[in-house]
Amino acid sequence: ISSRLSLNLHNLNSHMKLKYGCNPHQTNAEARFVDPDNVPFHVLNGKVGYINLLDALNAWQMVDEIKKSLGIVAATSFKHVSPAGAGLGVELSDELRQSYGFTEEELSPAACAYLRARGADPSSSFGDFIGLSDVVDVPTAKILAKVVSDGIIAAGYEPEALEILKAKKKGAFIVLQANDEFQPPEVEEREVYGMLLRQSRSDILITEKHLENVVSQNKEMSEEVKRDLILGLITIKYTQSNSVGYALDGQMIGIGAGQQSRVDCTKLAGRKVDAWFLRLHPKVLGLEFKEGIKRQDRINWRLRYVEGDLTPSEAENLAEVLAKKAEPFETEEKKAWLSKLEGVSFVSDAFIPFRDNIDHAVKHGVKYIAHTGGSLRDEYVTQAADEYGMVVAQTGVRLFHH
Repeated sequence: ISSRLSLNLHNLNSHMKLKYGCNPHQTNAEARFVDPDNVPFHVLNGKVGYINLLDALNAWQMVDEIKKSLGIVAATSFKHVSPAGAGLGVELSDELRQSYGFTEEELSPAACAYLRARGADPSSSFGDFIGLSDVVDVPTAKILAKVVSDGIIAAGYEPEALEILKAKKKGAFIVLQANDEFQPPEVEEREVYGMLLRQSRSDILITEKHLENVVSQNKEMSEEVKRDLILGLITIKYTQSNSVGYALDGQMIGIGAGQQSRVDCTKLAGRKVDAWFLRLHPKVLGLEFKEGIKRQDRINWRLRYVEGDLTPSEAENLAEVLAKKAEPFETEEKKAWLSKLEGVSFVSDAFIPFRDNIDHAVKHGVKYIAHTGGSLRDEYVTQAADEYGMVVAQTGVRLFHH
């Protein structure tokens, strides 16, 4: 296994010419290493784009921090500078494997981590950039070969896995290897409209110590819950603010990013949680597709079936891909199924300002909460959580990201 820098790496100059910037009309695009002798990654394959770099650099920091905090292989599926999902190398149930579309494949811990990261919100993860804290092995590479993705940054690659990835997208798949000797600068800068902004790097590592200040009446948290809360907090540290997240069993199951109102984030992410859990309903898993229907199409149709309210044309198209007619998925059936969701962890990148976030989060099975605290309304938010028997930890750390 060649896991780190023993591979034949591309030597990079201090400047990298990019295809274009955020948009094709932004043609004069390049990237420059602050210190050519201290680079964060090496390019093993493909041509890197502007948004690819933003995704890769954030994704790597995130999974690297999760691994350092929890000691478990971590993966993320990044899309437009925020994670669409994040997961740990925890074994998947048969139901999750079926829902995520990989029932027969060999799954290593790294492959499980990525499937958890991608499987929670597959619509958002379509065309993602992947971050993996560990070496990409062959089982993981075979999974990645089957999904629509732009590239990956990881700690290293097994030789056979690297060859599999180099063949993806007719050789255009971007493969980056993180440099484990890289030392990030203490101060970061960015230029916006003639202004040079400077700040200390947000280098705080979230650990169990940030969960010690439990302010609720209920104070019981298992090690698995603490793991999920830490996973959530580090994930939203790299999510465009305002942001909140829901976590369960070693993966994020709903992320709300970039909303001006925190309760809007809570509702947005909550809808994703519901869609994720409804996809595990026996009716959804029991949809019988005709031979030849692609895996991504099956996932998309399950999502549309879950959402309901299909137009006559959509219903006709669904019937065309099914080997057996789908039974109606009634509203009351959905409500009954969603009522079974419990033990969910909820995290916020800043203090929760109003109890409406709590009142909405409880609808999605939330039992555990971690937020910054420090608001004048903390008492009322905690009181709302106590009414539902929740556990609330105040981290004392704000995690805004822009």
